[in-house]
Amino acid sequence: MTQRLTGKKVAFLLTDGFEDSELTSPWNTVVEAGGTAHLLAPAQGQVEGKNGHTQDVDRVVSAADPGEYDALVLPGGTGNADKLRMDEDAVAFARHFGSEGKPIAVICHGAWILTDADVLRGRTLTSYPSLRTDLRNAGATWVDEEVHVDGALVSSRTPDDLPAFNRELVEAFASA
Repeated sequence: MTQRLTGKKVAFLLTDGFEDSELTSPWNTVVEAGGTAHLLAPAQGQVEGKNGHTQDVDRVVSAADPGEYDALVLPGGTGNADKLRMDEDAVAFARHFGSEGKPIAVICHGAWILTDADVLRGRTLTSYPSLRTDLRNAGATWVDEEVHVDGALVSSRTPDDLPAFNRELVEAFASA
């Protein structure tokens, strides 16, 4: 893979209960493409995925400056997404990316936080199908596609879509 993300700093925002592959696969893709990946979470220490993957938190989201990052990745996992959208600092961090038009790559249930951040009006995205009504109620158009790109917003449905998701997030992040 070419070093298309050299000089790009990418925030991965999540907490316990994330879908393991929705963190590890995009993370490895960002690093292999030359980017710097940072894990942000509501609490310091480690986060644990629903299938047991653990990873150290680089920075607590309440202490993170979204202006330091070029792009944002929001992994899914129902528990992760539900907890994250209840954290005001996490919502504010995501809102910054949406309101500034900075690249966001979101997969599965990860889009829930974007409903709370109120950055989906007029946008088109995909997600795990159970989020369809929530996303529509937030003003978005929901589509059932492997990956959908709406400007700087890249979205996918499930871990099965990770190859397409990773390919498109590199494109979006490299263009930013």
